[in-house]
Amino acid sequence: MTIHIDLSEHVALVTGGGRGVGRGIATRLLDAGAVVVVCGRSEPVSLPTATDGSGRVASFLAADVRDPAEVDALVDAVVARHGRLDVAVNNAGGSPNTEAATASPRFSESIVRLNLLAALHVAQRANAQMQQQEGGGAIVNVTSLSGLRPSPGTAAYGAAKAGLLNLTTSLAMEWAPKVRLNCVSAGVVRTELFEDYYGGPEGAAEVAATIPLGRVAEPADVGNAVAFLASPLAAFVSGANLVVHGGGERLAFAEFLG
Repeated sequence: MTIHIDLSEHVALVTGGGRGVGRGIATRLLDAGAVVVVCGRSEPVSLPTATDGSGRVASFLAADVRDPAEVDALVDAVVARHGRLDVAVNNAGGSPNTEAATASPRFSESIVRLNLLAALHVAQRANAQMQQQEGGGAIVNVTSLSGLRPSPGTAAYGAAKAGLLNLTTSLAMEWAPKVRLNCVSAGVVRTELFEDYYGGPEGAAEVAATIPLGRVAEPADVGNAVAFLASPLAAFVSGANLVVHGGGERLAFAEFLG
């Protein structure tokens, strides 16, 4: 028997799916045969398109997932358009570098709202729909290595991602057996802003050289992990955290070892 990821007849929602990691996730779900809806505050210049020659293209719905009312309307619209919701991917998130000592309360609250509370709102609304469906559904939360180790410069972001990891395990227990919840914790990913973030091509190359597998992740690498967790191949996987980091981050003491 050939093993492959088959998400045909699945309807998937990817928050922040128009660019970066979210676009890679949406593309790989399309490649697996899913009907994909991406959302964001503004429509992307182009929509994710399958790479398998099928011609499948994601559709777009405008929504600010920080607003629970907009999340309700978003899920209602997906179900009205496609009749069901089988996969929800909480990908929207991020944070600029800001020193915790001088970050304003408003800034910190906004980071936690986007990276933790928005995911909770989407998960709650998706779960309400999935519990009514034969076969239930799967929710995948995209987290970060920042939630697993210190995150200087993005402390509120790291705390929110750590909270999302814990939230995932709690909801996996609460919402079983109809709905599975898992995390993908991504390391450094080559998005549109990757080189700019690290000061240009040379800085980006130095970062890539620190990763044991010799490169940073591509958005499709994260997409592959999400597609697996969303698929029937992961039917007995719930409450798990799949770390996608190319072998880890270089430890400081390793520089002193021969």
